[in-house]
Amino acid sequence: MELWQGRFKKELDSKTNSFNSSISFDYRLFEQDITGSLAHTKMLAKQGIISEEDFSKIENALKEILEDIKIGKLKINENAEDIHTFIEEELTKKIGTAGKKLHTARSRNDQVALDIRMYLKEETIEIQKLVKQLQKVMLEMAEKHLDTVMPGYTHLQRAQPITFAHYLMAYLEMLSRDIERLSENYNRINVMPLGSCALAGTTHNIDREYTAKLLGFDSVTLNSLDGVSDRDFLIELSFNISMIMMHLSRLSEEIILYSSWEFKFIELDDSFSTGSSIMPQKKNPDIAELVRGKTGRTYGDLFTLLTMMKGLPLAYNKDMQEDKEAIFDSIDTVKICLNTLIPMLSTMKVLKNNMKKSAEKGFINATDCADYLTKKGVPFREAYKITGELVSYSIDNDKTLETLDISEYKQFCDKFDNDIYDEINLTTCVNKRNVIGGPAPEQVKKHMEKYK
Repeated sequence: MELWQGRFKKELDSKTNSFNSSISFDYRLFEQDITGSLAHTKMLAKQGIISEEDFSKIENALKEILEDIKIGKLKINENAEDIHTFIEEELTKKIGTAGKKLHTARSRNDQVALDIRMYLKEETIEIQKLVKQLQKVMLEMAEKHLDTVMPGYTHLQRAQPITFAHYLMAYLEMLSRDIERLSENYNRINVMPLGSCALAGTTHNIDREYTAKLLGFDSVTLNSLDGVSDRDFLIELSFNISMIMMHLSRLSEEIILYSSWEFKFIELDDSFSTGSSIMPQKKNPDIAELVRGKTGRTYGDLFTLLTMMKGLPLAYNKDMQEDKEAIFDSIDTVKICLNTLIPMLSTMKVLKNNMKKSAEKGFINATDCADYLTKKGVPFREAYKITGELVSYSIDNDKTLETLDISEYKQFCDKFDNDIYDEINLTTCVNKRNVIGGPAPEQVKKHMEKYK
């Protein structure tokens, strides 16, 4: 039975009821709904709004309902309008009139706002834990590859030498910002709306701060209209998840590239790869491709939420029921992607020799050659031009900067001497980039200490 039936003379059309119902997705809020109700009824009793006897009946029955749902003894009725209605109906079945007093000084508007905030608090912490687990795997891998030289890229063209550890630490920085955003978002989620009621509060002498303390909220909402109609915190979480997924998608794109024969920098474990139905040689990075693809889902969820809210007048509107499927999908998506990527990375094989061989091609030490000349007093723009001519000459003669004879160097500038060969050695190129944020092992070690 709908909680709002008194005003109506006809039952809701069956198809309309299905359209209107949210039980198919908000069922997952059952624990938050019951926990919120337990705190609410305790506050009602403390304030003398309901009797201690009624409070005791409600409390015991709600705890029984919670346990019965958890162990599967009580099945959630798919025909109920929503999880709030279902639980209140079950409560009333158990204890009769006393159960009907639970909803005193409360509306479903502030009840659902409370439930979703409680749920998002828990999920935000879970997502943070998973992101930190991914960071830990990357950090452990970086420790093993402080001296593994690889090409760094711009425009997907070989650019300058770095190490695989330096590469991985770039992702730790991205993920660190994600964790910071989640923490800031958590503070905005952690505000209790219960007591806003439908939109204008209540005439009952409730104690909102007491309820907030029982539920672990830092503060209460300060405007009842905003309390029931605010979904900024939810949209912000959706954005933060989209950012995490964007970072995971960039990582996945590189895993896909680096595991290809064209690069062959890494090899994925068989347990995280798939084959082809027709080509027996194939080993496909389907997991990384799925992460890349699922990123689009979270973007879609974010746009769903933004579009849903953009034209809504104050206060609550039924459109806002659409918030749950979108945010639930975003949360489920980022969690399954993180849970899959973490073991995939931890079992991934790094092909150091292939990285080094690739770094030896493409003249990625050309900037170091130009820097060598500037240290000898040649203006950088002139040194740049000379080095460009050397690269062109090397290409024409099927050579590299390392294989040019010193006499060939001197054809372009008499400042060159035999020490050029040490300057353009890839290991030297990396080690001499010993500035904060640079790829030199000494700097990367310091960077890693921050995360340890």
